[in-house]
Order: sequence, then C-alpha cells, then structure tokens
Amino acid sequence: MASADALENDPLLRLRHAQKTQGAVIPTTSAEDPGAGDVESNLAAATHLFFSEPTRRSFPLDTPTRFTSADKPVNLRSIWFAWQRKDDPIPAYVAEAERLNEQLRGRGQDGELQNLVFVERLDLITWLEGASEESEYIKPLASEGAAAAASGSAQVASGAAGGIATVPSGDASRPGRRLDPRLAEIYNGERRMGDRNTVLRGIKPTDFSHVRKSAETFLGKGRGRPSGTGAHAANAALVSLPKKPSSGGRRPDPIILLSPSASSLLRMSNIKAFLEGGTYIPPDSALAGSSNSANILHISRLLPTVDATRPLRFILVDTPEQFKPDYWNRVVAVFTTGQTWQFKSYKWQQPQDLFRNVLGVYVGWRGEAPPATVKGWGRGVSSAAVDKWSANAGAQTRWRDREVVEGIWGAIEQAMRGRGWGRER
Repeated sequence: MASADALENDPLLRLRHAQKTQGAVIPTTSAEDPGAGDVESNLAAATHLFFSEPTRRSFPLDTPTRFTSADKPVNLRSIWFAWQRKDDPIPAYVAEAERLNEQLRGRGQDGELQNLVFVERLDLITWLEGASEESEYIKPLASEGAAAAASGSAQVASGAAGGIATVPSGDASRPGRRLDPRLAEIYNGERRMGDRNTVLRGIKPTDFSHVRKSAETFLGKGRGRPSGTGAHAANAALVSLPKKPSSGGRRPDPIILLSPSASSLLRMSNIKAFLEGGTYIPPDSALAGSSNSANILHISRLLPTVDATRPLRFILVDTPEQFKPDYWNRVVAVFTTGQTWQFKSYKWQQPQDLFRNVLGVYVGWRGEAPPATVKGWGRGVSSAAVDKWSANAGAQTRWRDREVVEGIWGAIEQAMRGRGWGRER
C-alpha cells in the first residue's frame, strides 16, 4: 500500500489511483488548475498532466517516472500515450508514436515520446489497471528501498537475522563454574557479529544462473560432450526450462502463439471465447468476443500439476515480431494450420525443430482429416476437431466444444510439466 506522501508526489501512483477512482486526468498547457482554454488533447502541444485526485496537481509531461525501458526512465508523456493507446494494435501504436514525435520535433520540444515494446506496454497496462501489484519494469519508491535496507541491516546488527551466536570469553559452560552476575550482564549487552557468509549474502538472494549459461557457450566447446539418451535429455531440459522469475517472486507469463492465417479456425477474435468459454464461434462472426485488430490478449487457467495454488496468466499473440530472445523460453504452444510460412520469423523455422521444443496444436473440422503436412510433423503436434458451425443452431448446441478445449489444455499442461514449469524455480 502506497503512503499518502508517495501518492502525492509520484505520477505513476496517481495515474493508477485515477483509474481506480475514475478521477479526472487531463492534458493541459498550464501548470496551474486548468481552465477551459488550457485543456489540450494533442500531446505534442500539451505541457502538463493534471490530476484531480487525491489532490489537485499538475505534473510536467517530460517528468521521468519509475517505469524503465532499456534501463532508462520513461517520461510521463510516453506513459500517458501508452495508456491512451492500450487497445491499439502494434502497427497503429508505432505509427501514431512516430507521428507524435515528428510533431514534437516540429515544435522544438525537448521531450521525446518513447516507444514501448509490446511486453513492456502489456506489463504497464496490467499494473495501471490494478490486475498486478508488481512490475519488473517499475523501480521501487526510494522510501521503500531505504526502509528495506535499514530493516535488514538492523536485524543483522541486532542478531535477529543472520550472524552467529556469541560465545562469552569466560568459560561459563564448564561444569561447576558459576558465572559472575556482573559478567553475565556484560555478556547480555554484547552485539552479535555476522560471519563472512551472512555479510556477503546481502539483503536478498541473487540469481546467477545466467552466468552458467554464458560460461557453457565458451567452455562447452572444448570439452568432450557425453553421448546417449541421458545426455540428450539433460540438454533438452536445459533448453526448455523457462527463465527464472526475479528475486521478488514474479512468475513469467507463458506465451501461446496463434496462426495469423486467414484460413485458421482460431484467430485473435475468437480464441478467448474458445479457450476460456469452451465454445467455438467463427472468427468473423459478430458473436466473437474480441476484435481482429487486437494484437495482445491474456487469459487465466488453473493447471493443477503445474501450480495448484493459483491460476497461470497466458499471453496470446499471433506474431513474434516484438519478441526478445528470452521470450521464446516462455512459448508453451503454437497453433498452426499446417502452413510452413507461419514459422519464417520464428526462432525455429523448421517444423521438426519447432515442435521438438514447443507443443504444436492443430484444430480442424470434425470428419475432415488433418493435412498431410501436419501428420508428417509427428507426435509434437496435437490434433483436435470441432463440429462445423451452423448459424441456425447457434452457440447453445456446441456442448462438444468443451471436451475439445479440455483436451487441448491437458496437452498444454503435460507439455509445460515436461519442460520444467511445475518445478520450484
């Protein structure tokens, strides 16, 4: 819970608070309370962002925030722009950002609109909406960091945490030896000292697993590699394990890739209704729950053998064009129509290589055989079939779709468990 002082002075917390309370957030050309003539919807012309709650205050749009991109603070203008364009597809968002930057340069503005990649934008929107209490891109408040460091140092100094037990200089443990009360009082006032392990450990544990991966790149070439199925299985496990979460406990969200093909039965417009609601609706139907222009979706699903305590949030996209290299470790399923052009921009462009590392899912019509290409890719692709859509029957008669959906989720859960998602990381 943010303190009143932090909420007063931090524009990120104010923006999140405004979304929760429906408070007014207005771009203006004045640092004071805006009048009718000060309101400016064009971010290239606006200079301040006015908040009506918890107190009336304006912040300059070029104010650096605690949200970082490429280890650089993102200014308030970029944060507000990303929030206003949260429903835009990636091409429209990038084009609008470039247009706004041109206007800023034309006006001689110092501030520049920073273009956030899609994962950063998704993380920011999720945090602002209140769906997540933490973000790997938002630095903690200075007061919180100082308080945590002071608390840890005080505990080590007092002996409440870390350190080793004090051994009095007098031999009080010898049988029959009676300790002088005055000496006992002195011993009780001694401060416990930390040993080298507790001093070097720091306030919180650090994950150095990336050092081992980097070392293997250089050292593995000069060593004899073990052969056999055991070595192959060990290497496959190293490749398939997803990236460990940060020390704060944040779990990486698994990613599901869809086919962008117009012939696919499942696209961004109807995948949410299918995987969450258990009902197939044609992607071009007015009954589909999402728009074809949506480029990012997320759904939640409890997978008991992966994590029985809380649902996992899955990110759904139909293109990897904004992926960073480590995002491929989080891809758990690829929906395909059997067309190999879908994989040209993937990390693994050959279907045989792709489906050795990621589960493939093909969904076709019931009564029609899967394409020969899909069959040729082997057991790495799970095939499913749904009843053909009938406009007269409607969605009420599609009770068999739920069985198909549960089978797909079962295959995804088994594949995730086999690649280490269910282990303590």
